[in-house]
Amino acid sequence: MLRLDDGQDLFEALSEFAMREDIRAGTIVFGIGMFRRATVGYWDGTQYRPHEISVPHEVAALHGTIARQDGAPSLHLHAALVGPDHHLVGGHLLRATVGMLQEVLIETFPGHTFGRPMVESFGLKMLDLEPPKEP
Repeated sequence: MLRLDDGQDLFEALSEFAMREDIRAGTIVFGIGMFRRATVGYWDGTQYRPHEISVPHEVAALHGTIARQDGAPSLHLHAALVGPDHHLVGGHLLRATVGMLQEVLIETFPGHTFGRPMVESFGLKMLDLEPPKEP
């Protein structure tokens, strides 16, 4: 379980945690809290179409995977966010800054390493549950 505080960059904090704890295969089971600002993307089949969220939104759902790519953590996150108008917006999370706090449950798979290679036919980095061993 991880608690992030106001102003932290979500991706930096999760990557630092994954490096410190040597997480090579994991999943973000859930996250709740708030983002000050965020960018979510919609995959249109060729690229992510970003949507900037510049007012604080509550995090109704946060989930994803943690893999390794070139020795560093590789995060793939999705989020559902609720704004002051009570409308839900979500998608592939591209960027996020924590507002007030973020509570995140991370499940790990000791002894395993997930990869995230580029799959050219889709133009996406995709999760590989059994990648070749890193040197």
